Amino acid sequence: MIDAKLVAQLREMTGAGMMDAKKSLEGTNGDLTAAAEALRAKGLAKAASKSDRATKEGRVFSYIHSNGKLGAMVEVLCETDFVARNEAFTELCHDLAMHISAADPLYVKREDVPAEVVAKEREIYAAEMAEQAKPAEIVEKIVEGKLNKYFSDVCLLEQPFIKDEDTTVDEFVKAKIATIGENIQVSRFSRFQIG
Repeated sequence: MIDAKLVAQLREMTGAGMMDAKKSLEGTNGDLTAAAEALRAKGLAKAASKSDRATKEGRVFSYIHSNGKLGAMVEVLCETDFVARNEAFTELCHDLAMHISAADPLYVKREDVPAEVVAKEREIYAAEMAEQAKPAEIVEKIVEGKLNKYFSDVCLLEQPFIKDEDTTVDEFVKAKIATIGENIQVSRFSRFQIG
């Protein structure tokens, strides 16, 4: 089990996301230096360094499933008009819209989940654990674990990517940022389904 402080330290060193840092540490058996090198090799640290740059261009992209009864629209932002017309960026937008159609996320990221929804979920998980005779700190860890699972189910960026279940959507986008060389942000989306 990887210590949360070690994950936080790696995130501060590299600017990588929480799940990326944790996976890298797990892959290197907790070796901080090797984990940081692995993240750099994947380009995730590079992508994080671009995250503060302004995204004022982009595309609204739509995907309609072959049966015509399921589809999604996604707004993906980038830094320049040149990249917005780039084939790699268009492929990214297509993959994101297709993922949204298939995976049915509710929010882009966990910060978008309303506080009252998070509080209600926490309350439900705590009530599930109330009957078990476990110490409070263990119950809190279990509740946090269940809450993280909830976020990975309903938040687009935390969902396993449909084309590669070992990669989250966030990791997929960051890999594209490293390849394309510009900051890319998923701004919003809508999903439509008949029936």
